[in-house]
Amino acid sequence: MPLVPHLAARLAPSLLAPSLLAPSLLALPLAAVALLAAPAAPRAAEPAPIEVTLKDHRFEPAEITVPAGQAVRLHVRNLDDSAEEFDSPSLKVEKVIAAHGAAVVHLRPLRPGRYAFTGEYHEETARGTVIAQ
Repeated sequence: MPLVPHLAARLAPSLLAPSLLAPSLLALPLAAVALLAAPAAPRAAEPAPIEVTLKDHRFEPAEITVPAGQAVRLHVRNLDDSAEEFDSPSLKVEKVIAAHGAAVVHLRPLRPGRYAFTGEYHEETARGTVIAQ
């Protein structure tokens, strides 16, 4: 018989002995309880969403200044009688907002710069810019 299987056969029963397993089995539930009872790590306060209104197929404000490098939420309210799509390839965002509805547009952390957005259904008037600085 080769030496390795012979040693494995002799060591395996001692590794599975109840006296060795009992403390480790008891440690699992205790560790789970400790993790659940531990306070959550404090999160940085999330900034309030920036209010944007769409009326007469125009965004107000048309220029939105945001801090560079920080995720931002835009709360867009559509006061028009028709739906509009908040669209921006440079911001990588497309969001349809129902007539007389509202939606939250999540912007990823941006590098400093200017990012155009439009209302895709009324591009001639519904235009704006996000300025990250």
